[in-house]
Amino acid sequence: MKESGVDGRILELFRSGDGVVSGAALSKALGVSRTAVWKHVKGLRVKGYQIEAVPSKGYRLLSSPEILTNLDITAGLATKRIGSSILCLKETDSTNSVAFKMAEEGAPEGTVVIADTQSAGKGRLGRVWLSPPGVNLYCSVVLRPAIAPVAACQLTFLSVVAVARAVERCTRLKPQIKWPNDILINGKKVAGLLNEMNAETEKVNFVVLGIGVNLNLRMSTLSQGLLRHPATSLLEEGGEEVDRIRFTRVLLEELDQLYGDFLVEGDGPVRAEWLARSAIKGRSVKVSQQNREFRGVVQGVDSFGALLVLLSDGTLETVLSGDVALL
Repeated sequence: MKESGVDGRILELFRSGDGVVSGAALSKALGVSRTAVWKHVKGLRVKGYQIEAVPSKGYRLLSSPEILTNLDITAGLATKRIGSSILCLKETDSTNSVAFKMAEEGAPEGTVVIADTQSAGKGRLGRVWLSPPGVNLYCSVVLRPAIAPVAACQLTFLSVVAVARAVERCTRLKPQIKWPNDILINGKKVAGLLNEMNAETEKVNFVVLGIGVNLNLRMSTLSQGLLRHPATSLLEEGGEEVDRIRFTRVLLEELDQLYGDFLVEGDGPVRAEWLARSAIKGRSVKVSQQNREFRGVVQGVDSFGALLVLLSDGTLETVLSGDVALL
């Protein structure tokens, strides 16, 4: 087992126990000596983990570093592809920018970039995603699917549904999807997704899935004038703080499962779940685009993620971009 793997397993054992874990128990579970256990505990302390040595009993994990770490996330992470490599940064301009550069340099599929804060977080249509430190999740995932570039937009279904599932697993809240890539709680935005692609004429080289989720953000700390749409967080809506480590792990696991299914079954199943969760089919909407605005009734989404809107004159409009508001 790699050094980082031993550290991660120790953290997993700490968190799965009821308090103090004996050195003997750690030694047996890890297949290493008591001396090796002590060395790893010492190393974890250097990395910012507060671990108490309880005389004649063992060790107790008191606290973890304030920022997310790859050791925290990988401890107990059950995925096949996503999270094969995780880079956790205290601060960066944009996790999408970092992941994109890493992918250009050959980063393997499943690479994840996470930042505690972003100075230039990216939103859809060139907008800024506000990224204060210590409270939310900002991450990007590198995928290398063997699909045509025209089909890459189908991957938006994966990240949106994965976030919705993670919210349900980690809270008692009921998220709703807003086309094309927002997650709403009680009509307010709690998460946004942004995919970026590198491709040739007939081949996708890689896609970066950007995911931002407001977990424990207090909206009173932000100027609402900076926000284009009403925003919220899981803490604000649920009244309880969300465990950032667990939420991140759950999200990666859900994304991993959805991506594996997508590679085998195509976009049909996840698109159906997206549509069911969006509750938008049959609803009247107003669509605002750069140089026009129109209203109609949503008929569904096509295989490329475009919204199908039936106008009053019987025309079926295919909406690839724009802002959509329910009427």
